Amino acid sequence: MTKGAKASSEQASSTANTKDIASAMSAAPKKVGAAATIVVVEGDGKMRTLRKGHNGFTCMPDNPTTPGPDPMCMDKAALEWAEAWMGHKTPMAGKIGLMYMLEGGTDASNVDPYAKKPTTGNHWIKTGPHVMIVGAEQSFYDMYPKTAQPDTGAPYVMWSGTPYQHLMIPVK
Repeated sequence: MTKGAKASSEQASSTANTKDIASAMSAAPKKVGAAATIVVVEGDGKMRTLRKGHNGFTCMPDNPTTPGPDPMCMDKAALEWAEAWMGHKTPMAGKIGLMYMLEGGTDASNVDPYAKKPTTGNHWIKTGPHVMIVGAEQSFYDMYPKTAQPDTGAPYVMWSGTPYQHLMIPVK
């Protein structure tokens, strides 16, 4: 690679990183996003750190392969839950985490944690800006609606009956 091509490649990477950092920070309240660690998930599923933070939150930018805007920002327990979900492993129950998705997000199946697009039976829903409670004990989720087609204007349980069930709390 020539020096000019290498410099151009580094500049393109820096621009992409800047956009990813801004996208990731938009998932949470301004003070949380500004001090959070920013990561991207690589094609092999491993996370690459774009910026080290200092407040215990980790934010990820929008995934361009999904239908809606879905940057997210989470505390340590929610990150462990998300890593279990992405790795198809069972998350630890009773380790409660908080996740922000203030850019909207969740243009997804309400019943299938791994659905990529709407189908006849996967109950595709759209939830605007919201926060999520993950990792709680079953009895916590039993207090909230678990219907396949929930009212997305009120708290509801997503992915009910799976190891990845969590409480969705709309904020707008």
